[in-house]
Amino acid sequence: MMKYTVKRLLQSVLTVLIIVTAVFLLLRMLPTDYFFTEEELVKLSDQAKEDRLAAAGLKDPLGVQLVRFYGELIRGDLGTSRRIQAGVAVTEIMASKFGISMRMGLASLGVSLVLGIALGIVQTLNKDRLLDHLGTAYIIFVNAVPGLVSYSLILMFGARVLHLPSLYSVNESLRTSILPVACLALGSIASYALWTRRYMVDELNKDYIRLARVKGMSSRSIMLKHVLKNAFVPMIAYIPASVLLTIGGSLLVERFFSVPGMGPLLTDAIGRYDTSVVQACVIVYAGLGILGVFLGDVMMMLFDPRIKLVEGGESR
Repeated sequence: MMKYTVKRLLQSVLTVLIIVTAVFLLLRMLPTDYFFTEEELVKLSDQAKEDRLAAAGLKDPLGVQLVRFYGELIRGDLGTSRRIQAGVAVTEIMASKFGISMRMGLASLGVSLVLGIALGIVQTLNKDRLLDHLGTAYIIFVNAVPGLVSYSLILMFGARVLHLPSLYSVNESLRTSILPVACLALGSIASYALWTRRYMVDELNKDYIRLARVKGMSSRSIMLKHVLKNAFVPMIAYIPASVLLTIGGSLLVERFFSVPGMGPLLTDAIGRYDTSVVQACVIVYAGLGILGVFLGDVMMMLFDPRIKLVEGGESR
């Protein structure tokens, strides 16, 4: 296990480095005009522009720039913003936004895990009955209807019927987070319900369940001690990634409710050509995604000792 864990960890770090390097090189291939604001393009002379590019290190060879970038990255220096918040350290910008997205993401994940798994269990216990059909209808509706339509319905119901705030406010974060959290959890509830039902139905059709019934075990004991536990194992692999990515924020939901979190930061930085912020966001999202996959494999093995992780492309 230790050998596999170390190997996967090194592979994860290498993958992040490749992604970050590719983004760094692509950003350096942009025309240098994007470095300047429209006002600077008009006012500055060609020599003044060249001097500013040289001062920023953008006239150095790409190899030198890349080495300098990784040196700063090792020291924890992600640079300063030029457009989003001019002159402010990128780490400071991201810290304030990361906290908002983390609280909202963890809340939505908790809601979706509890309700999704509960719905999947209810569907399994009532397989091919009314409650099962209603749960399936909900899953189909969530997956078929565009997210903006679902969010609009939640917004109208929450604002008009429940009289909840339609926009997020830092000064009243608890109450104004209810609708964004509901929208974030909407799709995840359907996914967890779908997979819980699927894995539990598969477990119920296995021979060891029939044997347990023949031995006189109650349906409750069978469901809790065997079916639910074994059905939960395949889902373990996806939970760390879900946790980490929801912490990173949701672009659509956070824009929809004007939440000043991590979600809109990357697109804002790309639109305004703030390269330092773009690079930092890529590092965060790539790191969260790859770390989630790595932790999922390890957690699945720890949760079920029968699973052995092997090398050489063999099945696990």
